[in-house]
Formats: sequence, C-alpha cells, structure tokens
Amino acid sequence: MLCDENDLIALPDELTYADGAQVACGFGTVYEAIMKVGVSGNDSVLVVGLGPVGLAALMLSKAMGANRLFGVDMNEGRIALAKKLGLVDEAFKPSDDVVAKIKQANGGHGVERAFDASASDPGRQTAIRATREWGKIAFVGEGNSVTFNPSPDIIHGQKSIYGSWVTSLANMEDLVERLVRWNIHPEDLITHRFALKDADKAYALMASGNCGKVAVVFDGTENA
Repeated sequence: MLCDENDLIALPDELTYADGAQVACGFGTVYEAIMKVGVSGNDSVLVVGLGPVGLAALMLSKAMGANRLFGVDMNEGRIALAKKLGLVDEAFKPSDDVVAKIKQANGGHGVERAFDASASDPGRQTAIRATREWGKIAFVGEGNSVTFNPSPDIIHGQKSIYGSWVTSLANMEDLVERLVRWNIHPEDLITHRFALKDADKAYALMASGNCGKVAVVFDGTENA
C-alpha cells in the first residue's frame, strides 16, 4: 500500500504493528475525547460500554492517573476482560439502580469524568446521571439518540457534555509517544486474530460482542 508521507505516523520501536493499528481508530478517538474533558489523578472515571473503544478509554484514563475506574456493560465477557486487564476497580451490568451503585462505590458521589462508548440511550443516560456536579461527559459511541431532562440532569449540576469524533495526525503523534512513556500496549486488548481470508468471521465475532479487540493479521499469528 502506497501512502503520502505526510499522512503517516512513525511507529516507535517499542510498539508493535498491532499497537499502531489501533492508534488511528479506537485509541486515537478516545485520546481526543480525553484531551477535551481532561483526566488526572483528581478524577474518578466511568466508562459505559466496554468494547474496544471503552476499554481503550479505561486504559488511557488509568495511565493518566485516574484514582477510581468504573465500567458498565451488559456483556459478562467484556466485564471479565476489563477486570482481567486490571482496568476497572468495579464494573456493573445495566440496571434501574446502576447510577446509585456507581455513586455508592465512589463514596456517595458521582464521577468527575464519564465516557459513553455504548451508543445507547440508556447508556448515555447512565453516563450523564452518574456524573457529579461540574463534571464532564464525552460521547464517543456513534449512532442512536439520547433522552434526558435538561434541568436536573445537566443544568442544575453545571455539567458539560462533549461530542468527540476521531482525532488529528498531531494528536496521534502525541499519543504514540505517550504509549511508550506509559509502557502500555493497545495490543493487550486483542482477544482474537484472524487471517485475511477469514475476515468475515472476524466481523461476525465483533458484531456478537463476545470478544475484546479483533484483529485481521497478515503475519501468520491468527488464532494466537
């Protein structure tokens, strides 16, 4: 594949091709959102939707020093993966009282930062309502809609909602430098690898949700 040099990001020796392949999409998208809302050691963070983008949000928030990490997903396998990778302090399945459970786990308070990667109306509502006063919420999941009551959900709590979509070449360059500095590898999120001839199976598995990141590879490491 031929590309213009000014469209390329140099991949540091410390990162694999599987690391780099995720910078432009999942990790770059999340990094852009994190840059908008800001995450530091002062913050507890909630991620709703623990697919590859949500897991990337947790991984980067942890590297940036978030003091508490919470996740919400309906898929037990994805909750188990987040726990296995050490990316959540606590994780919950969606329920009528999930916001109350998150606040209880966070000392009775909402989180300072929330990310929705579920692209679902209930998931977005959870992200909004589990965020404390003056908190910031980023929507990165594509599609669908959201329903909330502006006064109690946003205005009275002085909350801010940010939309975030993909990222820039400059931020991708910044991100690969920090991945090395933080010694974290997007490749760790890959649970399944397929050869190119089996790409249809890779897409079907991804659509099922019973996986982490799915990779289509060219180097003979499929099923690794």
